[in-house]
Amino acid sequence: MNKKKIINDPVYGFVSIPSGFIFDLIQHPFLQRLRYIKQVSMTHLVYPGALHTRFQHVIGAMHLMQLAIDTLRSKEVRITEQEEDAVLIAILLHDIGHGPFSHSLEHTIIEGVSHEVISALLMDKLNIQFDGRLDLAITIFNNQYHRKFLHQLVSGQLDIDRMDYLNRDSFFTGVSEGVISFDRIIKMLTVKDDELVVEVKGIYSVEKFLIARRLMYWQVYLHKTVIAAEQMLIKALARAKELSNAGEELFATPALSHFLGNKITADNFEEDPIHLAWFTKLDDTDIMSALKTWCDHDDFILRTLCSKLMKRDLFRTEMRNTDFTDIELNEIKERVKSYFDLKDNEIDYFFYHQVVQNSAYSAGSSPIKIANNKGELKDIAEASDLSNLEALSKRVVKYAISYPKEISLSGQYDIENKKVKVN
Repeated sequence: MNKKKIINDPVYGFVSIPSGFIFDLIQHPFLQRLRYIKQVSMTHLVYPGALHTRFQHVIGAMHLMQLAIDTLRSKEVRITEQEEDAVLIAILLHDIGHGPFSHSLEHTIIEGVSHEVISALLMDKLNIQFDGRLDLAITIFNNQYHRKFLHQLVSGQLDIDRMDYLNRDSFFTGVSEGVISFDRIIKMLTVKDDELVVEVKGIYSVEKFLIARRLMYWQVYLHKTVIAAEQMLIKALARAKELSNAGEELFATPALSHFLGNKITADNFEEDPIHLAWFTKLDDTDIMSALKTWCDHDDFILRTLCSKLMKRDLFRTEMRNTDFTDIELNEIKERVKSYFDLKDNEIDYFFYHQVVQNSAYSAGSSPIKIANNKGELKDIAEASDLSNLEALSKRVVKYAISYPKEISLSGQYDIENKKVKVN
């Protein structure tokens, strides 16, 4: 079988698969599953083009990693063929542990287990299947390899993962603020004392990368309508779990049924291999088929949440820089309770109060280092002459409330005067 394939990627053009072994990994069901998991979850409800997948992302990241390796070798950084294969495999498999709708349902389907943990478990399983050929890739992925720059390429503050997802998410959403000079950044990469650093000529491209990351988070990933849709999805699954645990028969694929009917947590997930086996059969289609079917369920809460999601009748969200007072929250809760005739323990299915936070750069954690013409290293925040770059390292915190639009129709919430205005 001819394994010298090329993939036509809409962002980078033709992407070559580097080796026959990497082709075999791409063909494995664990990785093919990523074709059916959207990269940015519910973001397509705001930006209709954002239907790209985790599979596209990991293929793009592998392509950028190859460019980075070629650049470093051109600067006489020694990278063996084994290290090259390993770091390409590490970036290819870094998101293999994502579940349906990516980050949105990360702690809903399995409580307290991150996709990074599941990625590591699946890489271990693949390593057994492929007779230990992933040993070095796993060592790099887990940051246990002595040449630290290889792990920094996979996971860091200026890593290949971020370069691809910013570029790709910007492309598919149409949000041009996320476009980064990934090719120039990669060309400016070098290694000093086994650490990944950026030549001083690339400082402006890195500044733009950090600014683009900040803008994409607030304009795309944490857009107020997106976070409302994600919470509605989370609450629909929570309600389905509650009904299933109470003995209610619910339509679900066998894989989804396993997670609805069993309480799976960090404590028991690794104890029984059946949980991981069922997880590898889950993707967005399991959730979507259930949501569509549950639109006609007898339970009012489940039926309403699913119907609203499928019709894009999303909750209204108010977001601001100061938190909402208990008086404000209780007033809207009471209106929600009254309008939908809910019990006290059911209000949280229709009213969400969230703290949303992000920082574009963390100076204390694996800092981005700039190498000047003398070979001296400085943190990007210190080396930059951009006055607001230090501000990007500060954590921005916002507060949001989401509630059904019917509440607004029968009585608008007056943010300025902090009360509900009854018509």
